[in-house]
Amino acid sequence: MRQESGFRPHRVVVFALDGLLPFELGIPHRIFGRPRDAEGRPLYEVVTCSVRPPGPVRTDADFAVMVEHGPEALATADTVIVPASYELGPVFEQGVLTEELAAALAHIRPGTRLASICTGVYVLAAAGFLDGRPATTHWAEADHMQRLFPRVKVDPDVLFVDDGDVLTSAGVAAGIDLCLHILRRDHGTAVANHVARYTVVPPHRDGGQAQYIARPVPDPQQSTTTSARAWALGRLHEPIQLRDMAGQESMSVRTFTRRFREEVGVSPGQWLTQQRVERARHLLESTGLSVDQIAQDAGFGTAQSMRQHLQAALGVTPTAYRRTFRAESGDVRT
Repeated sequence: MRQESGFRPHRVVVFALDGLLPFELGIPHRIFGRPRDAEGRPLYEVVTCSVRPPGPVRTDADFAVMVEHGPEALATADTVIVPASYELGPVFEQGVLTEELAAALAHIRPGTRLASICTGVYVLAAAGFLDGRPATTHWAEADHMQRLFPRVKVDPDVLFVDDGDVLTSAGVAAGIDLCLHILRRDHGTAVANHVARYTVVPPHRDGGQAQYIARPVPDPQQSTTTSARAWALGRLHEPIQLRDMAGQESMSVRTFTRRFREEVGVSPGQWLTQQRVERARHLLESTGLSVDQIAQDAGFGTAQSMRQHLQAALGVTPTAYRRTFRAESGDVRT
């Protein structure tokens, strides 16, 4: 998302509903409040509004928050983010908007990017924004949401879903993953990684929600796959066989694969591809290496293989990705 000569920060409006979770309310401000361009100007302007005129909004804690903007602020948004609420009422119970909520959402302009954190997705679904589209929410509510909104393609296994102009995330901390992803999409990996480091969170979490679903506590003597992942990350440029990763943990391939999926949420092969794509993105943004060299350094072997994987993961070719983010990297700081 390049800033043109008529500079105006991208306006993010956070829609605060009664019963909101204070932690989630603060995520967009934390992630989007830090990035600056080369001249020190904020890349984003983040404001909070409520469904009513300015005033207090109840939280799920023992305090309220004072919100200074009414629903009219939604009409000024480039991106609207809806955090979770524990007081969604008819939205959560029957899948329908209240008149007050419908009137507020009517302020949103066509073409505005929409995002939700956790059960905030119910608001987008009840408004019809998700009909026929993929979405996610907290794993504990995924089945309920699918029954309530059969036209939505609910994916309970991922941390977030990017469907272009509508993005949804799983529970609570997955809102951080989503906001970092939006930042990465807008301004590149380097900017998102810097904000993640400053916020002391991982720039990209592996796997999906499967790793967070409650399971029996493993035996204290049971091995994990942590060492194998660290070993593989140091050798992404080399061919890595599943048996080699399993050998790092002294496990059979079958046991290692099962344990890996339980811990990470994806198969070892899928995880390796994700890590190689991230390495390729970093090298395309931060170096002048040729596409062929980057393909080798990232472990894809050939430029054609890397092109296919980036096209599948990002929807763009390596050359197009570099053209976008290398051009912007000199214009943006954090």
